[in-house]
Order: sequence, then C-alpha cells, then structure tokens
Amino acid sequence: MPATKPLRIFFSVGEPSGDLHAANLIRELRRRCGDFEAVGYGGPNMAEAGCQLHADLTALAVMWVARVVANLKTFWGLLQRADAYFAAQRPDAVVLIDYPGFNWWIARRAKARGIPVFYFSPPQIWAWATWRVKKMRAFVDHVLCCLPFEEAWFRERGCRATFVGHPFFDEVTRRPLDPTFVAAHKARGGSLVTILPGSRTQEVLSNLKTFLKAAALVHQAEPRVRFAIAAFKESHAEIARRQAAEAGFADRWTPDAPASAPPVVEVFTGKTPELMHLADCCMACSGSVSLELLYHTRPTVILYSISRFAYFVQKFFRKVKYITLVNLLSTGELYAADLSPYDPSQPDAEKVLFPEYLTCEDRSGQVASHIIEWLERPSKRESVVKSLARLKEQVAHEGASRHAAEYILEVLPHDEVPAPHHDFSQQANEKVIRAAR
Repeated sequence: MPATKPLRIFFSVGEPSGDLHAANLIRELRRRCGDFEAVGYGGPNMAEAGCQLHADLTALAVMWVARVVANLKTFWGLLQRADAYFAAQRPDAVVLIDYPGFNWWIARRAKARGIPVFYFSPPQIWAWATWRVKKMRAFVDHVLCCLPFEEAWFRERGCRATFVGHPFFDEVTRRPLDPTFVAAHKARGGSLVTILPGSRTQEVLSNLKTFLKAAALVHQAEPRVRFAIAAFKESHAEIARRQAAEAGFADRWTPDAPASAPPVVEVFTGKTPELMHLADCCMACSGSVSLELLYHTRPTVILYSISRFAYFVQKFFRKVKYITLVNLLSTGELYAADLSPYDPSQPDAEKVLFPEYLTCEDRSGQVASHIIEWLERPSKRESVVKSLARLKEQVAHEGASRHAAEYILEVLPHDEVPAPHHDFSQQANEKVIRAAR
C-alpha cells in the first residue's frame, strides 16, 4: 500500500510579528495533523516550530517605496524560487501573513498554479488601500480575519472571509513572564516608563530620538522615574544604547542616586512582555504591539514619525481616523467623517485610549505631557486602565491560531476550492494566470 502523502503548506511571512503568528499556527496544524510539513519564507520562530525555511524573509522587513526598490532584485529572486517550488512540489496550500507588497506576488503565482491561498492576519487594506481588495478577491481563496469588523468588510466586497480572532493574543497568553526579572525590577520601587521603538530598524531610527527627548522632559518633571527600552533584537539595542548615551542618559540604575543625577534608561532584548507588565505607562511605535499593550492594560502614547514626503503621501491613502488598532476598536469609528490626525484638543479626544501621533514633526513635548499626566495624576491613569480592561474583556481572546488551523484543515480535503467572487469565470482565471507569469 503506497505511503500517504504528508500535508505540505508553504508559508510566506515577512514581519517579525508575523513570524510569531505563523509559528503558533504551525504548532496548531501539527497538533491536529501529525503528518504535516511546513516550508517557505519566514523567520526564526517558524524555524523553531519546525518550518523548513527557504529564506529568512523577516530580515528584509522594509517600508516605503525607495527601500523596496533597493531590495527589488532580492525579492524577485525569492519570488522566482517560490514559483519553481510551486511547480515542482505543488504544496497543498499557501498561507500568507501580512506583508502585502511581496505576498500579493506570491498569491498570484500560487493561484496561477491552482494552489489554494489563505491569508491569515490580512493586510489592513480597509485602512490604507481599499482598491487592493480586487487583488484579495482575485488571488486569495480564504481570508482569515483578525478583527471583528473585517469579516463583513471583506464579504461585502466579494471575498470569502471568516473571523478567527487576532493571533497576537495567542502569543501573549502562551508566553509566561520571567518571574526573576519581574521580581528584581519590582524591588526597585518607583515609576517605570517603558519605551517600545518598533520591530523594524527603520522604525527605531525614526522614532527613538523623539522618545528619548520626551523621556528627558518627563525626567525634568519626575526626577525619580526610570526608563527602559524594549529592543526587538540586539542590533536595535545597540542603536538604543548609542542614542541614549548621545542624549545624556545614564545606562545603569543605582538605588542611592541623587535626584539631580542624569535620567536612567536601560536597554533590554527579549523582555518586552515583562517590561510592559512592570511599566506604569509606555511610549510605543504604532503597530500590532498596541494589542499587547491592551492585554497588559498599560496607558500608552503612540508615535509614528515619518518623513515630510511620506506624511504628504499618506493623506491620499489613509481611509481611517486612527492608526492604532486599539483606538479603532475603542472608538468604533472605522470610517470617520474627519480624517485629520488625532489632536488632544479636539472634542471627545478623551475617548481615544492611546493618544497617537502620526507626524513628520517633533512631538516629544506632546508625548511627554501625557506620560507626566499619568504619573502625576494616578486617578487619570487608573481611569485609562479601567477603560483598557473593559476593551480587553471584549476583544482580547486567545484561539485565533486554533480556529485558523481548524478552518484550513476542514477546507483542504476538498478537491476543488470554489472561487471567492461570484463571477470569477474561466476567462477571469486565465487572466490571473497571465498576470502571474
């Protein structure tokens, strides 16, 4: 009797956060299907979960057109390599996670080969590029949505979509805190402000200097406050230490330091959950990290610094009022009439749980003012914590990876995957294949 062919799924993941989500999904698939192979593009967490990596795509996490163009030859080579694998090995499915620029091309090639395509944690095209839903409809068979409102949005536009939950909550509930680290820092007493400058080098370089300027202003008002930078990787930690030293920060905390001593900022890698848990409040770069901050119910100021050109361009693409997922969920304003960036002086600004600044200017003063208010007015901070706790109760549920794995395994045994759009005819299918060549 011939051996049964193992279930083989090709993953394409380009972001560090997506690497975590894919790793959890791979574990869930393997738990339910012992004869399972994961291959493709991803990062170290996927490799640890048993994925056969063809390349570490997370090392190429880039933003904006100029940086993409600079790496175009590399991306083209990876695309050609994936297409050759699709032709020779024909995996049972392709699973994409975020990273839309490159993943649209992976989806095209997979669709052209007749391989079912799943988009787990799809790009937020409802916020930035609504016209891209045409690509989703044409090249993706199943959209596994992270946010409650996404399923209806995609379905209304002809995509087969189902809400599975946000995989970020799987990660935060799966990983225990380091009790020794937590206890040691709690023993210090005093206030701690945690700085989260982003998971991409470009984000660190764009945001950290502003965070450090804000920290200096906070220190002037609250001399006993300590600061900790949660670096994603050691190269980011080196950037942080260098910038902190240049800004006049000390790198070591001492219990008997006088109030006139320079502010202290310590840099850590691999301790992000612990530093969120320990913090009185945080400063963070915009991204999915806001969901982890929601889970820990930590009052946070969000900053996303971009160039003047990028700030000008984003006005034509941004379709939502807020860039922070927590604010979109808490305000219920997906498509507000006023799309101007957040301004704390605007009416009802207090409904925004995480003050946010999408900017090309120095907003260190505004960032610092929120942190100082939370430190000096415990009642104000506690009000934000309670609001975050209520939202957490509503949305922060684990199980996204489990639901996604169950959905994928339920769909795959079928010989044919119906196209997601009602008029996706043979002629349209041929057009897809021609576009992918």
